[in-house]
Amino acid sequence: MISFAEFVPREGSPLYLQLVRYVQRGIAAGTIRSGDELPSRRALASLLGVNPNTIQKACALLEEEGIIASHTGAKSVVTADETVRRRLTEELLEYDASTLVRGLRQMGITRAQAVELVERLWD
Repeated sequence: MISFAEFVPREGSPLYLQLVRYVQRGIAAGTIRSGDELPSRRALASLLGVNPNTIQKACALLEEEGIIASHTGAKSVVTADETVRRRLTEELLEYDASTLVRGLRQMGITRAQAVELVERLWD
């Protein structure tokens, strides 16, 4: 069963997209694997204190991407294989890196300063 204990909602992005990203990042990191079950939509909505429609919207997106499969009367199951995991990893890395670069450019940070910052934080 996928745990949402580490999920922390943040301002600035719709909650359903944050839930999608949470599952995607778990798959990319290998902490969520094919065959893992999601809590029921009602249980997850109750756990997170959100409207069940929010959970439904997130699950619909995950289904469209082929990341989960849902069956009537059964829990949703992760169906992401190694190919999907690699694709998600590349997409998430590119998204995060481009977001970082955009933010740094907006602040007037040079490439050299950005590299220095990343190297300092990496250690």
